[in-house]
Amino acid sequence: MSRFFFWFVSGSEDGYPPSLRTREAYASVLNRRVPRSSPPSSLGARRASGLPWATVFVSTSLLVGCGQPAKRPIATPASQGQAEDRPFVFQPPVDLDIENKVNAVVRIVGDVTCTGTLIAEDLVLTAHHCVSVRDADGTVQNRDKDPESLTIELGGDDLPWGEVKVRSIVSPDCGYVSGEGDIAILVLSRKLVGVPTLSPRIEEAPTPNEAIYPIGFGRCALSRGPIHRIERTGGPIGKVRSGDFYAVASVCPGDSGGPAYSASRQDVVGVVSASVMDGDDATAAPSIFVRLDAWRELFAAAKEIANGTSPSELPPFRSCQH
Repeated sequence: MSRFFFWFVSGSEDGYPPSLRTREAYASVLNRRVPRSSPPSSLGARRASGLPWATVFVSTSLLVGCGQPAKRPIATPASQGQAEDRPFVFQPPVDLDIENKVNAVVRIVGDVTCTGTLIAEDLVLTAHHCVSVRDADGTVQNRDKDPESLTIELGGDDLPWGEVKVRSIVSPDCGYVSGEGDIAILVLSRKLVGVPTLSPRIEEAPTPNEAIYPIGFGRCALSRGPIHRIERTGGPIGKVRSGDFYAVASVCPGDSGGPAYSASRQDVVGVVSASVMDGDDATAAPSIFVRLDAWRELFAAAKEIANGTSPSELPPFRSCQH
């Protein structure tokens, strides 16, 4: 029986951020882990499977129970609630490979784990549901987390080579679970000089039939090897709506907030929000991406806050009315 569901692409950690662990703990983990010897360098060239489109409903519920009548695929946010840890190494590599723009894609670690994109030296683009407060039962609350509870991991291999904290979250007053407003910009505690960035496409709408693919640190149930950055299977942009667009793509839990990357224009046209998933990272299915051009005021506000302006001194930027 084939069962699909849309997942928020973020994931929970064990509650102990890497920066609080001792070197002895790192050494113990590193000695146990055998990283994948040859991770795929690019999955973006693979064709999307011929999965038929279906009407997609965004929901946080899961399909459960075999033997029940067939149900439609459910779109759930693509955040990862059960993600594995990536042991932290203290020294950055000698060569940061600044020519490879994909290195701008980073991992966001908190009580859930997500993906983000460095769009400036001190700004990370991600999904709003990745930074929403959750209660003890995992229910999303309509407010953002304490920025200092988030850590940005740098590096796309099995082990991160560095990390940086977050000092501010710039988000709309909606999209705490998914859907409209599922976008946020994180202001970092310091600038990452020399680390590649990707340009967000905020001056024009996504183009139907333009080929895009997601990039993220997600891990599906059937995935093998440790967590690392993967360029996933994508496809042409389908229906474009006022706040988001659809495309058939491969998405796993932990990919939420990652970029919808346009290889032809080498920029970010959207943010991974939700996708139909069946536990297999080879499955390409209907996925939802948040448009960036609908949130120009948010990007402008994030830039001003990064430059030291207080949010109270800025014109309103959290409105969900466009």
